[in-house]
Amino acid sequence: MSKFNPYSHLHVTRNPDGTLTRLDSPTVESHPNPLPGEAVVSKDVTINSDTQTWVRLYRPTRLPSNDNAVARLPIVIYFHHGGWILLTAADTAAHRNCSQISSEIPAIVVSVNYRLAPESRLPSQYLEGSDAVCWVNRQASDPEGEPWLKDYGDFSRCYLYGCGCGGNIVFFVGLKVKELDLQTLKVAGIVMNQPMFGGVERTESELNFATDQLLPLSVLDLMWDLVLPRDVDRDHWYCNPMADDAHKEMIKQLGRCLVIGFGEDPMVDRQHQLVTLLVTCGVQVDAHFDDAGFHNVDFVDRRRAAAVLSIVKGFIF
Repeated sequence: MSKFNPYSHLHVTRNPDGTLTRLDSPTVESHPNPLPGEAVVSKDVTINSDTQTWVRLYRPTRLPSNDNAVARLPIVIYFHHGGWILLTAADTAAHRNCSQISSEIPAIVVSVNYRLAPESRLPSQYLEGSDAVCWVNRQASDPEGEPWLKDYGDFSRCYLYGCGCGGNIVFFVGLKVKELDLQTLKVAGIVMNQPMFGGVERTESELNFATDQLLPLSVLDLMWDLVLPRDVDRDHWYCNPMADDAHKEMIKQLGRCLVIGFGEDPMVDRQHQLVTLLVTCGVQVDAHFDDAGFHNVDFVDRRRAAAVLSIVKGFIF
């Protein structure tokens, strides 16, 4: 029997210099001009030339109106999944998800293309997330600011939305919001869809689903090994905020949170622990856990995708 190789499972190769060679995944080009029958337009904007951080913006083609004026839409700052090491904001699944959020909420979506590990390790992704929030904030007062945000976005209703590792990112970006001196933008809520957290001591769900087809335990361990700062373990704050009480005062400052999870996700126990931590700190939490369903089931099952979108829409409105 051949030994299981987590690199091969992820279709990546570790290079001698520590970087990864990744198999190209299907992507979608942005479409700033409406195409026949499409409910959303999209465009890519570079927000930090030094780090080459860019965002993909989404706007519904049919804008709701109020008293013959275009109604302002909530702004959703979105962070894609991919276990820290895979995919981009142009990934087919992320693009489809953001398009659905934009058209069906409806909302202006700002999907952040953060740098990947191990080429960039934490906290790089948190810093880029904070950069994206600050960039959105600046558009409100900039005379030459991004028109999709200035003309249609409601800066008082901004939501941070993350899937998988993106759910981890929005948790930590949310903790930094008060330090960002946001003069216009208000973060009204944080959506963590199957957020990625871990720890040294194994949970019951990690052991029960250790050989999960999508995310076996050795693959999760590898992802954390590639993204965490060097010479720390999985009980580091970035991976396991439940490991100690040192940050409880900071967590108390978080606004409303929505946590979504599925019972066959190896990380579901971590997600339950997160909810407990948030509630203990006095954070207003809306938690939705389905006993059935594997990690990212909503990206392959339209019925589950519609259910998640309905939950998110209820949280926003």
